[in-house]
Amino acid sequence: MSGTVSLSSSPISHRLRAAPSQSLRCSAISRGRVVRMSAAATDSPALSFERMAVKPPSHPTYDLKGVIKLALAEDAGDRGDVTCMATIPADVEVEAHFLAKEDGVVAGIALAEMVFHEVDPSLTVDWSKKDGDYIHKGLQFGRVSGRAYSVVVAERVVLNFMQRMSGIATLTKAMADAAHPARILETRKTAPVLRLVDKWAVLIGGGKNHRMGLFDMVMIKDNHISIAGGVTNAIRSVDVYLEQRNLQMEVEVETRTLEEVKEVLNYASETNTSLTRIMLDNMVIPLSNGDVDVSMLQEAVGLINGKFETEASGNVTLETVHKIGQTGVTYISSGALTHSVKALDISLKIDTDLALEVGRRTKRA
Repeated sequence: MSGTVSLSSSPISHRLRAAPSQSLRCSAISRGRVVRMSAAATDSPALSFERMAVKPPSHPTYDLKGVIKLALAEDAGDRGDVTCMATIPADVEVEAHFLAKEDGVVAGIALAEMVFHEVDPSLTVDWSKKDGDYIHKGLQFGRVSGRAYSVVVAERVVLNFMQRMSGIATLTKAMADAAHPARILETRKTAPVLRLVDKWAVLIGGGKNHRMGLFDMVMIKDNHISIAGGVTNAIRSVDVYLEQRNLQMEVEVETRTLEEVKEVLNYASETNTSLTRIMLDNMVIPLSNGDVDVSMLQEAVGLINGKFETEASGNVTLETVHKIGQTGVTYISSGALTHSVKALDISLKIDTDLALEVGRRTKRA
């Protein structure tokens, strides 16, 4: 990975690396195949990435363990879980099961491991599915066992992460399949502090990450163009900036009209530019019958003719993405993947028989 995600002393390194004598053990749960992840400790967080079905995207400063601690701290406040302390004896142990209450793509399993281990390293977690797998309503796909107090304290934070990530992954999978042969991207329209978590879920769902932040790609947008005095001036300024500092990175420019596309191409034909991608913004026109007109987008793609990567943006939905993907664009970006996510309904239940009975009564299992 080109950057780093801080997992300093991260519990995932304990959970996902099996001890030499234990390796990965298998047992049965709900007639499925279960991977039991060892609680053996390791001082090498990098090894934990190798165990993950889908590794998180890289970021030079993001502290994933710090985000987990913050999530647990906002739940615990200054007193801790007063209900658990009042009702659960310290020595009671339980087994709780993850239950899918909707069909979808599961994501956040590796992150759930980290949360459980941050709360209590003695907890044991088993899974019959991995990040990116399909789960159906009513499926028990994992279990956690150990001290009851620890399981219940971790429960909501684990589910908050998993439900959000699974919702993102589920929509991403649907849009990525429909967009083919174009690739689906998210944007920076993520929940504050959850940038890496949201973008990780996109990868799990089969999408591709756009830039992580302001630091890893030059992206010349409409406001930059307005301030610079036009699209040519903006690109020229970027070329000069990168050359003076001996920097090499991807450069994308936003275009909103065919005239701007032609202006970019004209500049590029006369200059050794650092430009790598042209965004074609709002060139998908919605129609009154609910369909979209992609003729402007197709014309722009034709003008560019493979000289640069292309990215369609604007009016991208699950209903329109297939038609957009057939225009020849390289990428399709959708802010809705992360800014309008619908969480996938997942629960963690100790009494699964009663949970399923209630689920059937409410048509949720």
